[in-house]
Amino acid sequence: MQAIDRIIHLIQHELHFEYIRSSGPGGQNINKVATAVQLRFNVYDSSLPESAKERLLNIARNRISADGVLIIEAKRYRTQEQNRQDAIKRWTVLLGKILKETKHRRPTMPTKASRDERLKAKKRKSEIKRSRQGSLFD
Repeated sequence: MQAIDRIIHLIQHELHFEYIRSSGPGGQNINKVATAVQLRFNVYDSSLPESAKERLLNIARNRISADGVLIIEAKRYRTQEQNRQDAIKRWTVLLGKILKETKHRRPTMPTKASRDERLKAKKRKSEIKRSRQGSLFD
């Protein structure tokens, strides 16, 4: 986790924030104050490793614009600062998913006992169904 924190600290200067009017909570300020936050992160120009960039492009493809800018919009809270912190938190979670190496699955074969058990279960089921096939007018 410390490696992720270090990378996040190094990349934080690459984040750009844009403040827009929110459609969420805000009371009377909703039409006056720009409380929603759009966090923008240029994937192609970032200092992330190439493998992490590829994973980010795959995982967050719906949130990435055509020019490679990841957009996270936060408008959950009434204040600009809370929404800013929420956007950073969501970006951090996404970055944590990307930087975490996935384990390679080794294909395995079912054991002989599990194969035999499956065949026995199929045999029992077919016997039950066969016993129901008797004609109605015997």
